[in-house]
Amino acid sequence: MPLDAALPFYQPVADEVALFEHAFQHRLPLLLKGPTGCGKTRFVTHMAAKLGRPLHTVSCHDDLTAADLTGRYLLKGGDTVWTDGPLTRAVREGAICYLDEVVEARKDVTVVLHPLTDDRRILPLERTGETLEAPPDFMLVVSYNPGYQNILKTLKPSTRQRFLAVEFDFPKPELEIPIVATESGLPESRVVPLVRLANALRALKGQDLEEGVSTRLLIYCATLIRSGMKPERAIRAALIEPLTDDPDIRAGLLRVADVTLG
Repeated sequence: MPLDAALPFYQPVADEVALFEHAFQHRLPLLLKGPTGCGKTRFVTHMAAKLGRPLHTVSCHDDLTAADLTGRYLLKGGDTVWTDGPLTRAVREGAICYLDEVVEARKDVTVVLHPLTDDRRILPLERTGETLEAPPDFMLVVSYNPGYQNILKTLKPSTRQRFLAVEFDFPKPELEIPIVATESGLPESRVVPLVRLANALRALKGQDLEEGVSTRLLIYCATLIRSGMKPERAIRAALIEPLTDDPDIRAGLLRVADVTLG
């Protein structure tokens, strides 16, 4: 079996694979920007496997603190024991640490990242008195969705300029069709109208919708159809209902689907 056959499936859309490999080789941190469900997480998973490195993924949220990443003392069997967080484990192991939607985390998280994103490549652990030096195989990757961010939730320029950056978007139809077909098992001929509908709905972003149909939702829809569900029901469940709770907007999206699919 070819080596690539064992990797998590990922279809490159530009030079992002080469950029990741160069960043890893030169020990540079990487920022991924793009809408939800366009393949950022799958890309990182693919690249970690391709490079043969362990991957520690953290889904960031409002309550995520620096201690959640670095570690804390915990009671175990009556003793107080230091327990590494995922960032610390990644540094110790020489792994890839991926912080998904990093701007959702509390501000103290980015402060912890700064020493790892310059030429020092260190992680100070104040509570243990350690200063960990990141080994050559350690890599920091972060992502966020610029479409959801506002002035209160964005990366400061002083943080952004510590990273290489690559912008992701939904693939063009000629690439998205085989991606959805491969992931779902639905023949490409039946995926074509779904991708056409997805692009029609994406064109409404910023009007009636905050976000367009993701490639992930397209795969869900095609998977339902592949398993025997009627296309109309699969489209409503995967491509319409997840986008809005407003009944008027939902009715409008269904009309777009009827017109697009004929």
